[in-house]
Amino acid sequence: MTDQTENPVFAAENTAQTMRNVMAELGKTETLANPAPDKTLIEAALVTTPTGRNHHDLTSTHRAALEYLKPARRKGTARLADLQSLTDWAQRFKGDTSALFAEPDMDAPTITCIADYHAAGPIEPTTPTGDPTARHCHHRAVYNFPLSNEWKAWMEVSDTPMEKDDLGEFIEANAKDIMDPTPAILKGAESDKNKDWENRLILTAQQIEGRYGQLSQLLKMSKQFQVYETSDLKIATNRDSGESEIQFLNEHKTADGKPLNIPNLIIIAIPVFANGAPYRMPVRFRYRKSGGQIRFILSLYNPEKSFEAAFDVAVNKITADTELPMFKGTPES
Repeated sequence: MTDQTENPVFAAENTAQTMRNVMAELGKTETLANPAPDKTLIEAALVTTPTGRNHHDLTSTHRAALEYLKPARRKGTARLADLQSLTDWAQRFKGDTSALFAEPDMDAPTITCIADYHAAGPIEPTTPTGDPTARHCHHRAVYNFPLSNEWKAWMEVSDTPMEKDDLGEFIEANAKDIMDPTPAILKGAESDKNKDWENRLILTAQQIEGRYGQLSQLLKMSKQFQVYETSDLKIATNRDSGESEIQFLNEHKTADGKPLNIPNLIIIAIPVFANGAPYRMPVRFRYRKSGGQIRFILSLYNPEKSFEAAFDVAVNKITADTELPMFKGTPES
């Protein structure tokens, strides 16, 4: 009987089988770490490949494949057009850890809702599995308060010197914002019979020694206002030392020589935010004469108070409607 091991045909077949076995062994991958079913996005997925038995981290590939059909968590920032939409968004997505942040910036006020904000309680930085109160804070909604056109117009001219014609054009364009003082305000005495806002304006006038004027007076001044300056010489002598002091006293008068007596306050009623309630504010009216040039200055008196009042109304409303904690300022970035 012939030995098959000595037969060239069988020897070739044995060699081929050996080579197949060797190549299969060399090309085999080995799993070093595979994510557990209940911790898919936490544990890493590591394998080795034949070429030098290199290690490859497939964690991101696994996560991308899993998120292809369904995201692992909510993320993104919604930009909402009104406060009610922010309230509805918060009601739809809020949880036990959700929170509101209000930024009272007079130039760009905002309210932000973070649906997945950090849970309350102290941090636990030494816990092996991570801080149990930490959240990603990736799911947000922001409402940017739109400042009213009236507010922006008056804030733009506030404390800015204007020529007579510029003042007249501004007053005519914004005459609807100016309100005449009521009889109680003209009287200038606080009373229980007055409305709260009347007493507030009266108190402001008393504090800055102001007197309220009417729209018609302001329009007339912007068209016909003229100032005549007179100078009187005053000499004072100290009898003990014999020293003399010379002063020039300047006085502004009307064309007929009478001292100027003009109102230095007006009242405007404008909304802080677009489509919001109007707020009554005093505006100081001043003029400066230098040589033959006259400049007029309109200055909003404490506009911060009106802004804070309007902002607090919005903050209190959304806090009450959503029942979420409110923080003044900006959240962690």
